[in-house]
Amino acid sequence: MTPGNNGASTPEDDDPFGYLYEDGQAAGAQPPSGGGGYGYPGSVNRVRPVGERQYGQPTASTAQYAQAPHGQQAPPQQGAYGRPNTNYSAPETFPGGAPTTYQPLPDNGGGGRGRGPNTKGLLIGAIAVVAAVVVGIGVAMLGGDSDGDKDGDAAGGSVPSASESVQPSETASKGAADETKLPEIDAKALKLAGGTVTAADISGAKAAGGVYVAGFNQVGASATWTVNDIAKGGKYTLFVGYGVPGKDANATLTVNAKAQTRPLNMKNFANTPEGDYEKGWQNTYASIQLNKGTNTITISCGQGNQCDANLDQLWLEKGWKTS
Repeated sequence: MTPGNNGASTPEDDDPFGYLYEDGQAAGAQPPSGGGGYGYPGSVNRVRPVGERQYGQPTASTAQYAQAPHGQQAPPQQGAYGRPNTNYSAPETFPGGAPTTYQPLPDNGGGGRGRGPNTKGLLIGAIAVVAAVVVGIGVAMLGGDSDGDKDGDAAGGSVPSASESVQPSETASKGAADETKLPEIDAKALKLAGGTVTAADISGAKAAGGVYVAGFNQVGASATWTVNDIAKGGKYTLFVGYGVPGKDANATLTVNAKAQTRPLNMKNFANTPEGDYEKGWQNTYASIQLNKGTNTITISCGQGNQCDANLDQLWLEKGWKTS
């Protein structure tokens, strides 16, 4: 074969602008003509009109690179852009590969494609949490009043918890009733001694059946009242219904075996006529001190007393009265 100049030895040596240089002109490089290629004579013509080039088809310049050295088989060439490679295998063709079956999104009840998270439910939950916090703060503010706690402590009271049952105490209720309406007694229920007796021949007595205590006008005569269920010890006022025959009288008053310094005054406050027992029914009172529970009150005729009187009713009031 006759050697000749076939242009550049390799495509990358094929300089399209070789005609601009002296060595290129010496090698026969020519400027491009109106019909086609340019460069060295016999060089690879890469110029193609737009749209004429068919990608993926081997060319003269690429065929020589497809040959593997030393007689080995050339590796497969990658296909042109946008076209599948015949040697490509999809992932699903390998063992354990991902399935290619279409998996529809779950329907949320509205039909069609699946929807995102239930924002309405999340909003309701958030509102519920905020409401719970507000209620908790309100309860803490209502229950945390320091002034109220101080008042409760000063009063000796306590606030029951939610687990305790709030029921009135039987003892407290009974005591309150005793303080509201204290014991009273008629003459016939008194313990009589020293010649005293009950009678009903003089009208006007307020005791049940008009019964009163007679025979009191003698030294040693007495009438004793045992008072039970006093809820609280302290000051009380003893009221005594009596009748005198138009003149003043008095007696010795003893409370819990202790004689009072002042006698029980049974004066003729109504200024009734002397000798008229029927018109002489009146009331008197005395300030005494009682203990909690049971107490004894005795009205007796002692030395120096003027005991011409009949006894009717006895009753108590809380505190010391002045009139």
